[in-house]
Amino acid sequence: MTAIRLDGVSKVFEGEHLAVDELSLDIADGEFMVLLGPSGCGKTTLLRMIAGLERVTAGEVWFGRTNGTRLPPKDRQVAMVFQTGALYPNRTVRENIMFPLQIAGHGDDHASSTAAGLAQILSIESVLDRMPRTLSGGQRQRVAIGRALVRRPNVFLLDEPLSNLDATMRTELRQEIGAMTRDLNVTTLYVTHDQVEALTLADRIAVMREGRIEDVGTPAQVYNDPATAFVAGFLGSPRINLLSATVRVTAHHRVALDFGAQSVSLSPTDRRSLILRHHEGAQVIVGARSNAFRVITDEDVANQLTGTLRAFEFHGQQSIAFVECGIEVVDPDRVGIAKPMHATPDVGSAAPTSLMTRVLSRVRSPRSTPQTEILPPTHRRADLVIELPANANLTRGTRIHLALDTTQIHLFDTTGHRVDRITR
Repeated sequence: MTAIRLDGVSKVFEGEHLAVDELSLDIADGEFMVLLGPSGCGKTTLLRMIAGLERVTAGEVWFGRTNGTRLPPKDRQVAMVFQTGALYPNRTVRENIMFPLQIAGHGDDHASSTAAGLAQILSIESVLDRMPRTLSGGQRQRVAIGRALVRRPNVFLLDEPLSNLDATMRTELRQEIGAMTRDLNVTTLYVTHDQVEALTLADRIAVMREGRIEDVGTPAQVYNDPATAFVAGFLGSPRINLLSATVRVTAHHRVALDFGAQSVSLSPTDRRSLILRHHEGAQVIVGARSNAFRVITDEDVANQLTGTLRAFEFHGQQSIAFVECGIEVVDPDRVGIAKPMHATPDVGSAAPTSLMTRVLSRVRSPRSTPQTEILPPTHRRADLVIELPANANLTRGTRIHLALDTTQIHLFDTTGHRVDRITR
């Protein structure tokens, strides 16, 4: 076992494409860390740098007290499983799992018994003498995991190992991976774009976007208390409602969030009121998950929104409704990355920047350019998505009233950062 520390790690491909941008992250000894993010955000590149398969452009990779930045892959005590478990096609399952031990000089008897023990843990003992071409996708991936773990590595890296499997097999193998890595107490870094895998497997989740980390925390922290609008939008099904609003401060210093013709108010005791009452007229993004709304019949209830039920989906134990309220919906993927509302202003460049920092600033991709305004929504319609009981008796096209629990909403500035500072 060993801890991993990434200290300002960057990767530039071909001198112009910035894949990982000065990323720092600490992974504790024996921790199961999940790197979560959309395709192209740098997750796999980061994993390959840790494994030594990609050269680090800048920064350092530490394994415990050892600087492993320039160590060759064979000296890092790292095992890696790829998206498609590549096996030796001319070797049986037993021989595939035994091979790393044989290379390390272990006798055939010891290697065979160790392979049989791992096969039992992975539920593939019945196929030990079969060839890879006769196995299912899930069995092949189990063999790849067994071959990686047989050497008892200090660090276990998995790059979207379940993405090519069907839903039932993903669930089954996901449970086995989680149980097995914790039983072995091996430091694990798991890459995925699947939020279900991240939430169910991780001790902590690092959410990545465009080569940077947007948020790090336990599954409960990043889901219930996201640091940015992007994180809030990436986690959760159905997707969170992100609504464009304007801050209005009343004569009694009460903070209201105007959505155009409709509005809701924050409680005077809400700490976000103390922040926003100094930002009259500011644009903010209101994040409200589908369960923050409640259908009501009393039109006198405070903090309610009115809309037309446009669509209704039955999901078994619940239903999902789409309500047209005339409110602009913000796409979290298009909210820019810049300084948050509560950041302290720059005080000058007291310390000179490094040569690498200047190089990286020149090769930053256009996607990384900070945005300072809420961009237009890209949804087909600007609907609120709400949860309803499965037996909800509603008809499409009817006018409905929704009470919004403002204690459950998140507030972000136009750069996508939380209005109220997040500390982990």
